[in-house]
Amino acid sequence: MIEQLSWKIGGQQGEGVESTDRIFSTALNRLGYYLYGYRHFSSRIKGGHTNNKIRISTKPMRAISDDLDILVAFDQESIDVNAAELRENGVIVADAKFNPVVPEGVNARLFPVPITAIAEELGTSLMKNMVASGASWALLGLPMDVFNKAVEEEFGRKGAAVVEKNVEAVSRGAQFVLDSAGGPLVDFQLAPADGKQKLFMIGNDAIALGALAAGCRFMPAYPITPASEIMEYLIKALPKFGGTVIQTEDEIAAITMAIGANYGGARAMTASAGPGLSLMMEAIGLAGMTETPVVIVDTQRGGPSTGLPTKIEQSDVNAMIYGTHGEIPKIVIAPSTVEECFYDMIQAFNLAEKYQCPVIVMTDLQLSLGKQSAEPLDYNKIVIERGALVSEVEPREDGSLFQRYELTDSGISPRVLPGVKNGIHHVTGVEHGTDGRPSESPVVRKNMMEKRLGKLKALDFDAPFHADAPHEEPDLLIIGMGSTGGTIDEARGRLAKDGIKTNHLTIRLLHPFPGEQLKPYIDKAKKIVVVENNATAQLASLIKLHAGGSDKLHSVLKYNGNPFLPSEIHKECKGLIAWQH
Repeated sequence: MIEQLSWKIGGQQGEGVESTDRIFSTALNRLGYYLYGYRHFSSRIKGGHTNNKIRISTKPMRAISDDLDILVAFDQESIDVNAAELRENGVIVADAKFNPVVPEGVNARLFPVPITAIAEELGTSLMKNMVASGASWALLGLPMDVFNKAVEEEFGRKGAAVVEKNVEAVSRGAQFVLDSAGGPLVDFQLAPADGKQKLFMIGNDAIALGALAAGCRFMPAYPITPASEIMEYLIKALPKFGGTVIQTEDEIAAITMAIGANYGGARAMTASAGPGLSLMMEAIGLAGMTETPVVIVDTQRGGPSTGLPTKIEQSDVNAMIYGTHGEIPKIVIAPSTVEECFYDMIQAFNLAEKYQCPVIVMTDLQLSLGKQSAEPLDYNKIVIERGALVSEVEPREDGSLFQRYELTDSGISPRVLPGVKNGIHHVTGVEHGTDGRPSESPVVRKNMMEKRLGKLKALDFDAPFHADAPHEEPDLLIIGMGSTGGTIDEARGRLAKDGIKTNHLTIRLLHPFPGEQLKPYIDKAKKIVVVENNATAQLASLIKLHAGGSDKLHSVLKYNGNPFLPSEIHKECKGLIAWQH
């Protein structure tokens, strides 16, 4: 029996690829396997090649596999595009309708199945995805009752007759391929899973759930790939808790509404991608100047401009840190797992209110939309901290306004919500004194700038980076962020077999950057490799600026729209060591 297997389904967008993947992976999740998925899809509603790849394992993992065991193909293009990934003697389950052909040089077992024909016999070609998934499930020798249960959950709302038809489609597909293959494939039998309950979700859903748990009750947003699922989740969830979502006319309206709601006392957020973040920059500056908390999620995609809206990139780092005009306090954090997407949203809202500033939560398309197994969430970890929020204000004897921007040792001033007696004060994007009244005094300007910027000097952030550093003097220190963490870990396992000692850091706090805390790791490493999905080495530049190590730092960059594979990082790192010697 094998410990892991990789499965992919491909076809034209709108052909049922997504629902097939969803049912297949749901059934595997029910059995207790660890899963990690990646969607390759076009920036259009229908048409264009799309594929979903799932890695199935008896052990935890957070990376796409280099190769492929089973390919389910609805058309010849899916075979032509993806067959090169198939391992030796891999399997192709293809619709016999298009007379599938295995490309020259690919050694794979082809099982033509009358997928469309069976579906049409049952009443509609729409059920061909169930025929195909039943066929591939049967080859693995997994229990059909679990798969049928997942089908029932998917189609149950459409009535018993629809469920029955789809279950029959699964059964017909399974029986046909088993007759062709002579039974389940012996070399593709998965070892039993641990059977433990696991979540299986995308990062965007975890972000939305985390916002809800943090007390967020308002989300103004404009739809954009790959952030829209956050809004879609909260559209359904927030009303159950007295909250609401507004689809705004653009991202400028979204951010200004969120700022206004936070000023009024509600916890509010917005979410977007690079183009939307650009439109928000002026208003983010307003939040910094008025010291109003707000949480923004940036789900990075390929840029610039419209760029690659459905592909991964990590190229908004500089924009998030330096994009606003002028200088304001700002926090940028980067979760690296689905679990962290949940917990970091709670921390983001707490930080925003504690330090009275914008907090940007940075993900990337793979983390936002890639579905992966996660441990059950611990709701006992949720703590709500509202910072220096004042509910009662004593009247001032001189009748002056509330000192909303009072100069304090920490730089954090008392904050009051509208309507609190004796709490009236000015709020303006113009430079102002301690009561908010506009001022152009050089002394006031200097004091206020230092007050605002000084707030983050003692930033209390849980785990600014993850360190897996078993070696005192590693040959390589590999540093990454976001979704690259699991891929780096898998590459490190291969490097260890090559006799190369590696440590690994995953950066979680990008601004203010934890340079001093990184320096001990930087100093001890013989060579440093920074892995990131962009063309200009933005994370590496931050490391050089704040922690040094320029003389031994090397960048491994990928910006073709696809996530890193373990083999790519392994090859680059091994090559660097070979060159060094």
